[in-house]
Amino acid sequence: MNSYITAPATLSQQLSSTNLRVYQPGFAWQRQQPRWTLIEALLGGTLQLQAGGKQWLPQEPREADESYKVRLANSVCAPYYVRLEALLAGMLTRKPVRLENVPDAITEHLFDVDLQGNDLNVWSFQFAKTMIRYGHAGVLVDYGREDGVTTDRPYWVTYSPRDILGFRTSMVDGTQKLTQLRLYERLTLPIPNSEYGEEVVEQVRVLEPGAFKLFQKRPSKTSGFELVDVGTTTMKDIPFAIAYSNRTGLLESQPPLEEVAHLNLQAYRRSSDLANQLHIAAVPRHYLFGVPAEVDELEAGPESALALPVDARAEWSEPTGTSYEFQFRHLAEIERQISQLGLAAVLGQQTFQESGVAKAIDRSQGDSALMSVALQLQDLIDTCLDFHRQYLGLPSGGNAIVNRDFVSQRLDPQEVAQLIALEGAGKITQELLLQRLADGEWLGELDVQAELDATAALQQARIDAQAAQLQGAMAAMPGSKKPPAPGQGQAVPPAA
Repeated sequence: MNSYITAPATLSQQLSSTNLRVYQPGFAWQRQQPRWTLIEALLGGTLQLQAGGKQWLPQEPREADESYKVRLANSVCAPYYVRLEALLAGMLTRKPVRLENVPDAITEHLFDVDLQGNDLNVWSFQFAKTMIRYGHAGVLVDYGREDGVTTDRPYWVTYSPRDILGFRTSMVDGTQKLTQLRLYERLTLPIPNSEYGEEVVEQVRVLEPGAFKLFQKRPSKTSGFELVDVGTTTMKDIPFAIAYSNRTGLLESQPPLEEVAHLNLQAYRRSSDLANQLHIAAVPRHYLFGVPAEVDELEAGPESALALPVDARAEWSEPTGTSYEFQFRHLAEIERQISQLGLAAVLGQQTFQESGVAKAIDRSQGDSALMSVALQLQDLIDTCLDFHRQYLGLPSGGNAIVNRDFVSQRLDPQEVAQLIALEGAGKITQELLLQRLADGEWLGELDVQAELDATAALQQARIDAQAAQLQGAMAAMPGSKKPPAPGQGQAVPPAA
């Protein structure tokens, strides 16, 4: 199967309000697109920013072109944004997604949920990064077609807002539903009649309830998009689910870490200025006094000596460094702002001193913010499971529970020992002990009630085995009588 490679499309044409071609983005895409450019450049790291040249690192007035090229080549971008995005996605998926009442047929598919070798947990981490990066993301549960032949199972495909070109909605039974959806895709396919050649094929998938169209632009065949496939599906709705991290409208959002991206760009530029200044001015210079001007070549270094005329002298000169200290302070302040904005925006944590009540309020608000994102991800997985079961004709798809413990709450060994002692002394129940150990990340994912039932059954089995062993020992004693069975050996009352 061909893998979907989502990438920015060349879709910068001036669009009218009355007529759009299948490959041209709608108004929602255009409103959001300016917010994606910087973030996508930061994802490419230092090489991507260097390739952007003056767009991301302006050339100073009167700075020579050759000097600018050298400065650009030596400028390095610290990955503040990239690491923060991965950190927040990791908080959402630090524990595996728990499935409840999911049929075995679907569970088996979730070990390779996207037909790219990713199980549900790995896929969830990647999807969470996309959702945090853009503000929302979508998933198409597809029963795809490969050369006109349908695959033998459903699979999930992630689409970023850049890939969602346009959509239409209408009210159906009091609910707003998608009636048309245009998705942009890129495939890498072999060139026909070529043994090793390959080409990047752009295509637009148009989905409607129960139907689809596929338009392709193949460089080896056409110069524009052509209709290559039309078909129907068994789905009454478009099997597309959406999750938001910062919603502003239907299929519209703003990147929640947008300001962090701008601070990362500012740090890149400030770091470039500082490195260039240190390279030029922070190197000690050798000055000679009383030496004839015609002496233009002298060796000076830690392993060399100078032969100077009478009354001549040599001195070293270096800057005091006070101006550079302000540059370093500015960089440190930018890093502090990135930390504060990134974590406080989602976790509500501040880096400055707060009272206990203020910390509790901030943490509560932060947990609520990230909790909302977790619930969005959970609802999306539930919706995808329902689409999945519809394809398979199953009565139910079950549901998922996404992690909501964003920070490790592992108990200390001393706390564990105290809990065990309390349970041994009868001060707390076994159920509470197991629940606290599970919440404290000592027992992993644990079904407490199932563990209690299993423990009770094991204890009853031990009691029965001990009773049988005692009964056998008594029967083997000389002169012993066989113990009466329950209900036997008792006097029977006379009949009335």
